[in-house]
Amino acid sequence: MKALIILAVVVGVLAVLWLALAIKIVKQYEQGVLFRFGRLVGPRPPGLRFVFPVADSPHRVSLRIVTMPIQSQGIITHDNVSVDVSAVAYFRVVDAVKSVVAIENVDAAINQIAQTTLRKVVGRHNLDDTLSETDRINLDIREILDVTTAEWGIEVTLVELKDIQLPESMKRAMARQAEAEREKRAKIINAEGESLAAAALGEASDTMMDHPLALQLRNLQSLVEIGVDKNTTVVFPAPLMSTIHRGTGGVPGQGVHGRRAPGSTRRPDQASPRVRRRADSGAADRSRLTGLRLSPPSDPRS
Repeated sequence: MKALIILAVVVGVLAVLWLALAIKIVKQYEQGVLFRFGRLVGPRPPGLRFVFPVADSPHRVSLRIVTMPIQSQGIITHDNVSVDVSAVAYFRVVDAVKSVVAIENVDAAINQIAQTTLRKVVGRHNLDDTLSETDRINLDIREILDVTTAEWGIEVTLVELKDIQLPESMKRAMARQAEAEREKRAKIINAEGESLAAAALGEASDTMMDHPLALQLRNLQSLVEIGVDKNTTVVFPAPLMSTIHRGTGGVPGQGVHGRRAPGSTRRPDQASPRVRRRADSGAADRSRLTGLRLSPPSDPRS
């Protein structure tokens, strides 16, 4: 009896161990690949799966997208400029059987082929194209990787250039080039503005020639702008004063009501009789002094 009990216990333990080894769980984001006595049986979908512990050898393959950084490496562009380029690749397994049977280590293989493809694609482009046309370079790398990895059951979904390191001398040269380009655009814009301003001034001058009062209105507006800053000096343009004289019927040097303006002088024909007499006598004295001839002094010894 005791031997039977021991045998039953041993059989139960073996049964439990066999069930533990025979039951396999495949997760939703995985796919199983089953080998029996070394031969491929086929893929196994997610869920609870039973295998023979000794005969079967299951493999679980993840179907999720894998992010793989491509380390920075020195690359010489088509125009002989040395740059350090790093990238990142995204791929996923689309055929679990091929990823297990066709290649030993998928991650290492993708990493190596991505580095060589990156060096080859970037080396075919100039530096300016590498910096400006990254989308086209990413697409070229992805297409090349897709062709190579299709036999491995791998699909490369995306490749992006992550960083491009330039030499310091090249950075300074590019900075000077960018500054010169900005100065060129600024000069072109300034020249276009001067051309438009000249055309507008030409049209304004034609309008003022047809309407003389427009110039006087412009002068008055300038005086108003000067008076805004509380200046103590007021400047009247000469054309404005002449216009006021013509409008009041006066003469230069007189005010609006015929009075002499401060600081102005009268013409000889406008002077008073007393002033004219003084001017005539002064002129006669000057003529007499001019007519006299001085005789040389006599010698006292003679």
